[in-house]
Formats: sequence, C-alpha cells, structure tokens
Amino acid sequence: MASRLVLRIQERFSRLTAGEQKLAQLVLDRQDDILTHSATEIADMAGVSKATAARFFQHLGYADFNEVKLQAREERNSTEPYGYSVGSSDQIVLGKAVSTHLELELRNLTKTFEELRSDRIRAAAELLHAAPRVWVLGLGSEEGFARYARLLLARLRHSVMILGINQGSWAEDLAMTGPKDTLLLITLPPRATILDPIINYAKTTRMSVITITDRNSALEAQRYSDVVLPCHVASFGMGPSHTAISSAIRLLAVTYAARAGKSASQRADVLASIHEELDDTDP
Repeated sequence: MASRLVLRIQERFSRLTAGEQKLAQLVLDRQDDILTHSATEIADMAGVSKATAARFFQHLGYADFNEVKLQAREERNSTEPYGYSVGSSDQIVLGKAVSTHLELELRNLTKTFEELRSDRIRAAAELLHAAPRVWVLGLGSEEGFARYARLLLARLRHSVMILGINQGSWAEDLAMTGPKDTLLLITLPPRATILDPIINYAKTTRMSVITITDRNSALEAQRYSDVVLPCHVASFGMGPSHTAISSAIRLLAVTYAARAGKSASQRADVLASIHEELDDTDP
C-alpha cells in the first residue's frame, strides 16, 4: 500500500486537472493495483490517456511510473505480516498479544486517515447540516455504532433518529423519511439481506446517503452513496476491527460541529439545561 503516494495525492488533489483527479480517485480506491498493473492499464481503467497518467505522476513529484511502483513495493515489503504469537508462558503470550494487537489497531487508524480525504468529510458534514432529519442505520454488530453515532449527532443537532430501532418497524420508519433527509449507514460485510431494499427505498425518496464501510466495500458503496468514508478493519480473524469505524464517526461529528457553529453550541446549552432540570448527572 503506497501511503506516501496517498499523502501526495491528498496534498495536491485540488490542483490537479479533471482527468488527473479521475486517475487520483482510482488510485485512492484501488491502491494495490499499482503493484499489479502498468501505467497504461491504470490509465485505461480511469478512462484517461497515457499522457495524462504521465503528467499526473510527474505533478506528484515522481520521475515516472516506475518510481511509483518501486516505492509501493518497498512499502509493502517493509510491512510484516500479523499473526498470533506463541510464547513459553501465559505472561509472554499476553504481552505479545497486547503489543501485536496495538500495532494492528494503530495501523488500521493510520491507513484510514492517510487515505481519507478531507473534502469527503466536509461533504458528509454538509449533508448532515442541510438535512431536515438524519437517520442512522447499523445492522448486526454495527448496530452499537449506529447508536453511538446517533448520540454524538443528537448532542449537536435536532431530529437524529435510528432507522429500525424497533424490531419489525422498517415500514413505519421508512414512511417517515423524506426528500433531503440524510441516511448515515454504517455497514461491514457480510451484508444483511434487508439492507438492499432499504437503500433502494432511501434513494427512491431522494435521501442522501453517507456510508462508513471497509475499504474493500468502498467501490460497491459508491453505487448508492453520496459520500463514502472507507476504513481499514484488518483483524486476527475474529471479525473486523471497529476501531477506525468508531474514530471516523467521531471525526464526522467533530467536522459537523465545526460546520454548524453556533447552532451546535446552542444545542449543547439546551441539553445542559435539561440535564440540570432533570438532575440526572453528577456535579
């Protein structure tokens, strides 16, 4: 994974031509293709000319595509594979497990935010700000993160609701959605079968869709989403890691707060006064 290439693209993205931006987006979405395809093949996949591809990599500071591929190969080779460690005692095993787990979680976070373009976060925050109502959806193990996202956003704005919070209430909840509402979808494989008809209904009613998902599902999510926030979720085979997902949700809430400005502060003041009246928090 060419993280230095990603950083250069993020720094220069707004200064690239339209054709170069198409190529940049392809590289961000399919970074591993750098190692397996030629410059001509990558240009064809992006729908641009070979000359545009050559100028693109030169604008990023590379002599040519071969230098890009060499850098990507060096970064791949410097990454050690993760696996369980076996020691001679429980204490050693635990120590190795903790350090290896921490290393993997930090790597997931680092890769996620190296690749996450700031304009995508701002676009998602703008959709949340413009929406009359925000609906949050997470199925299976992502349901807890839907509740977390709803709590954060409800502290900053009105009308934030979980879609399908009551079992069997999909029809009733979807009937309350409308044009210009925004759906914040948090989803990781395997996809629940109910998700496709829900998304189809959301698009039919002209809801905007923000999807937080894993990097491998990002291209699929682009078919139905206005904004996709891809996260790295590598783990030791016990299901995906949710660390980067949780952090992306909080970053979205922070970005929304900055966009909303005074109204978010006023919302916090209202909540504080209600808590005081209820006397439900410690001093």
